[in-house]
Amino acid sequence: MLKIISQSLSSIKNWQLTKNHSIFSSVLVFISILVPLSPSFAQSSPNSLDPNCPVPVLSRLQRHKVASGETIASIAQRYKLAPETLIKFNENLSKGKARVGQIILVPPFNGMKSTVPKGATWQDIAKAYGIRSDLLFEINGCQKNPTVVFIPGVSWTPTAQKPKDTYLGLTSYPLPAIAKIGLDYGWQTNPQTKQTFFHSGVDLLAAIDTPVLATADGTVILVSKEGPYGFLVVVDHGQGRQTRYAQLNRFQVAIGQSVKAGETLGFVGTTGRPDIPQSHLHFEVRFQSPVGWVAQDPKLHLPKVKS
Repeated sequence: MLKIISQSLSSIKNWQLTKNHSIFSSVLVFISILVPLSPSFAQSSPNSLDPNCPVPVLSRLQRHKVASGETIASIAQRYKLAPETLIKFNENLSKGKARVGQIILVPPFNGMKSTVPKGATWQDIAKAYGIRSDLLFEINGCQKNPTVVFIPGVSWTPTAQKPKDTYLGLTSYPLPAIAKIGLDYGWQTNPQTKQTFFHSGVDLLAAIDTPVLATADGTVILVSKEGPYGFLVVVDHGQGRQTRYAQLNRFQVAIGQSVKAGETLGFVGTTGRPDIPQSHLHFEVRFQSPVGWVAQDPKLHLPKVKS
């Protein structure tokens, strides 16, 4: 786990948003369920971008030339952004007008960029803006020591009532019996290289060819070989949640197939680029955020089942 550098609250007080802006949400339509698909359990070198992480949002800015008749509002609508986002990214729009021929920067999502105080960690940034540290880490390219970061979302008040969330946790375990965790979720340190990396799931130790089971009812949305994940099955459970079963030996389901909790999806294998030498299932739980599918600690979702 990254070492948290202590600092007084006053050192970041001026950097924090006001109370009305401390919690961000997004008005974007959610990203495709397969983006980002690369896992965040690969290792990252200090001060460099992890090739298995999404491209940083600040490296994906588009340049838009203002045409006759366009306004900040119309440009924002074209890119499905809030006008506030364009203004925050372009100081020359601070007066509320877009000049014909002017070049403005357009981010892929609503949000703002912020300079990181010296010595601040991802945990510090998360506390300052009220956003999960692992989400910020991934959308900013898995940089270990960021200097300028993208903070997603805008302050807004929803007008439509959100559907009631009935989720109470996963209903089944992904293996026939409770397994020992070979590598846990969260910040880890490679014992050989001493590099720090973020592990986006749990590696559950199991023998090769052990059946891998669906943890809840859902629909299979991906059955494929995907880089470090190896043979990967992704199941969508609705209400913005999905589970991922990686590094399998072979599959037993197809895309579009409906599955019930406890149904076999495939079998434990060693495909992809495992983080530990023992055979295991790499299991993830992800939720749909404004900037993609973000990993959560699977242990918080799995049922307490006796082996």
